[in-house]
Amino acid sequence: MNAIRVLHVEDEPDIRDIVEISLSMDPDLILQQCDSGAKALVVAEQWEPDIILLDVMMPKMDGPETLARLRGNPATARIPVVFMTARAQPRELARFRSLGAVGVIPKPFDPMTLASNIRTHIRPLAVQLDTLRAGFLNRLMGDVSELDALRDAMSQSVDRAGKLATIQMISHRLAGAGGIFGFVEISEAAAALEDLIITEQSRPGNNQAVGDALDRLIAHGRAEVQSLAGAPT
Repeated sequence: MNAIRVLHVEDEPDIRDIVEISLSMDPDLILQQCDSGAKALVVAEQWEPDIILLDVMMPKMDGPETLARLRGNPATARIPVVFMTARAQPRELARFRSLGAVGVIPKPFDPMTLASNIRTHIRPLAVQLDTLRAGFLNRLMGDVSELDALRDAMSQSVDRAGKLATIQMISHRLAGAGGIFGFVEISEAAAALEDLIITEQSRPGNNQAVGDALDRLIAHGRAEVQSLAGAPT
């Protein structure tokens, strides 16, 4: 079997040592390690690993930010990334996958099975991306429905601030993940809406602009879901 290059990014030296010992038991795995996200960006581009194990909680540049920068560089955008984290609650796992990770390995992990665990995440890249993209589309359908309901509810002027906060949260999520999966119009519309909401929260009075931006995001989301499902737009 061809050697598999594994880049491990972790700021704790003890954990790096354990991972090094664990992966040394698999002769097909070649390991390189970094102690920061900034170093990982350089090594990933130069070394071209087959998979990256990425710690979530790191100083200066955490795992999610490192992943976003990896995805933003064409040279590293398609490298599979697996988060390693002690924050393994279902809600957190879903968030990490929505950011573009192909999987999550909870801490503490079993050193004896770490190598085999990594192998389960090394699949043909097209399969990985298709799976993640399908998951994003499922979430997009739910987000569009929720945004639609929030738009109608805001017209009643009940708890507008709370509804805007929820819309901002959804917009932030779509702005980040939409671009990763190639939905540029959704990403741009969501980012524009989030910016307007932030302005509205500090200087109220721009209700029409927020409403128009919300309508645009809903329209782009509906069109994308219908197009990919083969339904008429």
